[in-house]
Amino acid sequence: MSKSLFRKKSIHKILTDVASGFSDAEHSGHLKKELTVKDLTLMGIAAVVGAGIFSTIGLASFNGGPGVTILFVLTAVTCGFSALCYAEFASRIPVAGSAYTYAYASFGELIAWIIGWDLLMEYAIGNIAVAISWSTYFVNLLEGFHIHMPEYLTTDYFTAFKAHEEVQRLTSIHHLNEITDALKQGAAAWANAPGFGSFRLIANTPALLIVIIITYLVYIGIRETKKATNAMVFLKIAIVIVVIAVGFFYVTPANWHPFMPNGFKGVMKGVSGVFFAYIGFDAISTTAEECQSPQRDLPRGMIYSLIICTVLYILIALVLTGMVSYKELAVGDPLAYVFTKLHLTALSGIISFSAVIATASVLLIFQLGQPRIWMSMSRDGLLPKAFSRIHPKYHTPSFATIVTGFVVAIPALFMNLTEVTDLTSIGTLFAFVLVCGGVLLLPREAAQKGRFHLPYINSKYIVPAVFIIGVYFFRHNFMGLFSGNNAHENFPMFLFIILSAVLTVLSFVKNLSLIPVLGLLSCFYLMTELGYTNWLRFLIWLIIGLVIYFTYGYKHSLLNKTHESL
Repeated sequence: MSKSLFRKKSIHKILTDVASGFSDAEHSGHLKKELTVKDLTLMGIAAVVGAGIFSTIGLASFNGGPGVTILFVLTAVTCGFSALCYAEFASRIPVAGSAYTYAYASFGELIAWIIGWDLLMEYAIGNIAVAISWSTYFVNLLEGFHIHMPEYLTTDYFTAFKAHEEVQRLTSIHHLNEITDALKQGAAAWANAPGFGSFRLIANTPALLIVIIITYLVYIGIRETKKATNAMVFLKIAIVIVVIAVGFFYVTPANWHPFMPNGFKGVMKGVSGVFFAYIGFDAISTTAEECQSPQRDLPRGMIYSLIICTVLYILIALVLTGMVSYKELAVGDPLAYVFTKLHLTALSGIISFSAVIATASVLLIFQLGQPRIWMSMSRDGLLPKAFSRIHPKYHTPSFATIVTGFVVAIPALFMNLTEVTDLTSIGTLFAFVLVCGGVLLLPREAAQKGRFHLPYINSKYIVPAVFIIGVYFFRHNFMGLFSGNNAHENFPMFLFIILSAVLTVLSFVKNLSLIPVLGLLSCFYLMTELGYTNWLRFLIWLIIGLVIYFTYGYKHSLLNKTHESL
């Protein structure tokens, strides 16, 4: 049983199945090869420059102050390690499926299922967050044209209820000055919403609308998706550059002091928001079967997009925290807010318009990626046949695309942005951990012309040295893990310490490759910063997935049916 759980699908078989047009559905066929390195780079930028730069950067700056720029650099380096590992896999296994397919070839079926299930959560919840963010900017844009939508049609139920409760509390203790505009809006949604008894009909309808539009665009073809993505990226990059250039002249250097007002711990509070901004490059790897030259272009697209986006994020963070005090940035639309506060209303309107375009492009890429995960899992028999159905006219995974639309649209009506970004980030980091670990299990190959090859750097002495230095400098923090009433909440950090020690020994004994080791450790460390509650939610999601695997996937797996264990 244990051996069959970890049966691997060989790289040769994966490539052979795709080349033959294999699909476990009633309509088999190939996806269209339309994408070049330029398209992939623009898709990466489309996915990364969106909700993060227009939304979650605000709360991250509020917690970390101007020092949030350090977090962008740390996260970019972490993602850089992971991107190189993704690139190595993409050059060897240029098929749809992303980390799921890579895990099937390196770890075996059970781990592949876990990472596939994790990716489904990552993309679905990420899409929900982006749809909610898009709704915020769309409503602001309408307000600029003096079109007002009722608050109960643009707010989620949970936010409205909490705002209603908080306003009542602050009013009862006469702290009216603490009632923010956001609280007033949420309370108004609750007060004016139709309903019966204590129940209110409150839903985020713009979020539903954009998901329907984007899902239709993804359904009708990769060429149409590519054209729409490229147009949106050029527009939003131009506007971001204008924002940086104009904002630079309104920077007050005094706002950068103190640089880290809440210390390094405050900076790290923004991990989920900042990392959420970066997860898009993962979606590029799901389009491998639609690339004209995937083994050459996929790695380039990932790395180019990551470098461009990191530079933009750092510049935006510096301008944003320089224009106003970091204390004012705990808002859902920080860029528009800052320019409105400085009475640059025309530019604020342009930002709201560009944010609508930017977040729509992120949603487009995420909605493109998720159905291809469903499709890959279905091809292997782990999900029902319908999910791998290729549309005879549009050459897209039709049924999986429709299901993705429902999975994202319905929760987007009711869910809250903060909750979903945290869960998305932990799911993405887990995927990155397994991809970096999977590279360590691959046999080393000599570099081949036209294919990316991960440079080998021996970690024999470097990783042990880093481990010893880390133990010395953080020895007091380590001892503090055992004290306090909530010591059990330090469980993720205990896992990180154990993993670090194991990898240190293996690096010394096995001469492991340095880049995937650093990627694995840095991603796992960021996971520990996301909090005990998010770990529990994530584990519950994985347990649900394991129940589905053992009741359906294990029995219907094609490797199980053919008794292959390659």
